[in-house]
Amino acid sequence: MSEDIRMLLEKVRSGETSVEDALLEIKKAPFEDIGYAKVDLHRKVRQGAAEVIYGAGKTPEQIVGIAEVMKKNGQETILITRLSAESAQIVGKAHSLKYFEQARVGIIGDFPHKDGNGTIVVATGGTSDLPVAEEAALTAEVFGNEVVRLYDVGVAGLHRLLSHMDEIMKANVIIAAAGMEGALASVIGGLADCPVIAVPTSVGYGASFHGLSALLSMLNSCASGVSVVNIDNGFGAGFLASRINHLEGKK
Repeated sequence: MSEDIRMLLEKVRSGETSVEDALLEIKKAPFEDIGYAKVDLHRKVRQGAAEVIYGAGKTPEQIVGIAEVMKKNGQETILITRLSAESAQIVGKAHSLKYFEQARVGIIGDFPHKDGNGTIVVATGGTSDLPVAEEAALTAEVFGNEVVRLYDVGVAGLHRLLSHMDEIMKANVIIAAAGMEGALASVIGGLADCPVIAVPTSVGYGASFHGLSALLSMLNSCASGVSVVNIDNGFGAGFLASRINHLEGKK
């Protein structure tokens, strides 16, 4: 159950809010139509995580307008993915924006309190995978998770990964981002006792087919407990890892 709804019900129980006022609050429009976008205001109620702005293909003015609606409706932290440096400059004039150029991620507001059940490890095969890995790591942090970064620990030098066995064994979820043949996910999947989310990246020479080779390798992993997201989808991996890290038994 959403924390916002829970607080509202607590106010009804304590007498701070009437049943009628609470019903009115819940019945408010679940989205706001601003012409070029229908901003989802109830996503946190439904899914436990607020809407995220996908920046690619949107003008800076559209991003500014969507963020204004989110802030007006109480969203304190807003994540913008695939945000170009040029758009970030314009958005930053309208909102207090932290921009992470390597990951192409913008964040309006502060990082929230960390309330996940454990740590999320984000590992990369090489330095070239960092943009995707950082998108995943920042996404996980925006949704309240403790993130440990293990970068450039690919199978070409396996001892680099094995030197971090403590972090691997303590993790609640592991994200493995790798290009080339994508072997990192299988290796980590054979070591860890937690879910592993594999992210194929479009890093590699010609026969890697812009990440397709890594994708197929990860889908065919012989290690149990490895799931796979789309090529370069750091956001999807970070979001899924956060959901796993916040799992509680449903009553």
